[in-house]
Amino acid sequence: MGPLSPQLLMERGRPKSNRLGKIRSLDLSGLKLLSEHLDPKLLCRLTRLQELDLSNNQLEMLPDNLGLSRLRVLRCANNQLGDVTALCQFPQLEELSLEGNPFLTVNDNLKVSFLLPKLRKVNGKDASSTCSQVENLNRELTNRVTAHWEKFMAALSPEEKAEKAQADFVRSAVRDVRYGPESLSEFTQWRVRMISEELVASGGTLVHEADNPERPLEAAAASKPREWVLVTQFTPSGTPGQSWPLTPMGKCSPACDEPVVTRPSQQARLVTLKRLKDVPLNLSSNKRWCVSPPAQVEGSPKGSDGGQSPQPALKLEPLHFLQCHSKNNSPEDLKTQLWACAFEPAWEEGATSQTVATCGGEAVCVIDCQTGIVLHKYKAPGEEFFSVAWTALMVVTQTGHKKRWSVLAAAGLRGLVRLLHVRAGFCCGVIRAHKKAIATLCFSPTHETHLFTASYDKRIILWDIGVPNHDYEFQASQLLTLDTTSTPLRLCPVASCPDAYLLAGCEGGCCCWDVRLDQPQKRRVCEVEFLFSEGSEASARRVDGLAFLSDDVVASKGSSLGTIYLWSWSQTWVGRGSQTTVAVVILARLQWSPTDLAYFSLSVCPDEGIVLCGDEEGSVWIYDVKNVLKQPPLLPAAPTQILKWPQPWAHNQTVSKTMVNTVVANPTFTYLTALTDSNIVAIWKRQ
Repeated sequence: MGPLSPQLLMERGRPKSNRLGKIRSLDLSGLKLLSEHLDPKLLCRLTRLQELDLSNNQLEMLPDNLGLSRLRVLRCANNQLGDVTALCQFPQLEELSLEGNPFLTVNDNLKVSFLLPKLRKVNGKDASSTCSQVENLNRELTNRVTAHWEKFMAALSPEEKAEKAQADFVRSAVRDVRYGPESLSEFTQWRVRMISEELVASGGTLVHEADNPERPLEAAAASKPREWVLVTQFTPSGTPGQSWPLTPMGKCSPACDEPVVTRPSQQARLVTLKRLKDVPLNLSSNKRWCVSPPAQVEGSPKGSDGGQSPQPALKLEPLHFLQCHSKNNSPEDLKTQLWACAFEPAWEEGATSQTVATCGGEAVCVIDCQTGIVLHKYKAPGEEFFSVAWTALMVVTQTGHKKRWSVLAAAGLRGLVRLLHVRAGFCCGVIRAHKKAIATLCFSPTHETHLFTASYDKRIILWDIGVPNHDYEFQASQLLTLDTTSTPLRLCPVASCPDAYLLAGCEGGCCCWDVRLDQPQKRRVCEVEFLFSEGSEASARRVDGLAFLSDDVVASKGSSLGTIYLWSWSQTWVGRGSQTTVAVVILARLQWSPTDLAYFSLSVCPDEGIVLCGDEEGSVWIYDVKNVLKQPPLLPAAPTQILKWPQPWAHNQTVSKTMVNTVVANPTFTYLTALTDSNIVAIWKRQ
């Protein structure tokens, strides 16, 4: 498509007219337009234009002088836009469509809400929740920049103030003023620069909102023991939103202006909840409650009979209880089971992420752990998600620019793998991986496009999802098929040789496969089965928890009631010989809940030497195993500490008994996320 012409505009404009100044609606979609084709001198003659459709083109930016001051509706879906600041030239805009622009993020959504004060709908959905979020962020940033101004100016001598304030303050504010989650840092720093420039221009006369005295109610609440309230703001699927953070009784949520009030409703019932069974579609069988010894008080670990000294307890503060996976967005849903979560890989070496993906029911949520904001929510009606996994891809755009994508794979009941471009908020690929439900999946740690999927059809498949094409579509290919004799529940590429061997915890035990791609067979059977104790019963015990704590040490759970094993991969493998079954070399045993219930998944934090696991009482068992591995005890080592369930309030009643299915911490153990059988995402922060 070449440059636009008056004849084309009149042909595609409505109402039909031979004068550009009379056109009110213009459809320029699907013309393969580039940014340079939008000629401002021509388009500014559309003085009465109110609706413009630029969808399905190849626009990377909008010229900032189009002169369409009356524009009320703008459609720019399915382009290559990477910036939204040019939209400020349309102050009357009420409806905007930006779907399918993969390089726009949640930061750009916030910028749009700030730049367009009359905006009512974005991508066909109400924009009020995002506008409210922007107002709160803007108010807090204004307070912080103003406080920084006062501190900055107080440090200058009178003769320095006029000269240095202009030259140095803006740079200082952009560098030092921080607020909100890391994922919104682009927006917050953009606003900090604008606010600081306005402050300098006004001589420091912006309204300062940060000096409000502490309210008596807050001061009183601070002196009382905290009681936690579960409150939720639901948002439409696919749009950024917020679930209110957990809030002490009598206090105000930092993200809203009114006191948090729980909604009165019918009395909440403690129900017998569901767990997965061996048959993939039989998901209605009940859990069996069991009697277990009283859990330890948080932060007071017992010593073990092995004689090792207790580890000091970690200080973990509950931050948020979120109810963001509710069926039909119902605040009364305390039944949806949440199964898996994973922290987004950090984009820079040495950094760590505070963004976590969670799945359960028909939804996948991406949450900022610091603020409790649900950054993205993806729904698939009729699906029940069981597993999520992250990877980071480098893609090349049509114009040759390199972009890094965080891609989230999600799978569950329907046997499909959905590849979600999280920051753009859409599904860009679906792999029809299995005919039965997918229990778990994981990406290779060495090949960012290699994905393992494990299904109730008793197969594990290795896929190469590939790199998306210019239309942001994936074309996956199948590399290997691994046959199992029972349902695979957990997958772990062997840490010391991830391209050679895959370890899996299954309903029937722990198995290993050769996954080297230079071997001719594309369909393979289990190479070795690992046993955890003597006797025939051992080989039939499920392994429902599995993770590598280091290149050599494996943590596994399920093969023996009340015990988590730490065992050596290298010593076990060396002693294998030509056997197809081999007893593992156990390094240590960790005491866990004696429940006979299954499918509580353990996780590890290798850099901190920590093992984590939830239980049937809502507790989180934490094991600092550095000393345990140095001097293994004779008897099972007690947990370093047990985090007791804080019993949040929902519908005027405490949620006092729940099951913690999964517990995961980020690599630096700054944030800990627990998922429950009662539709609650619980987040703690290390102090």
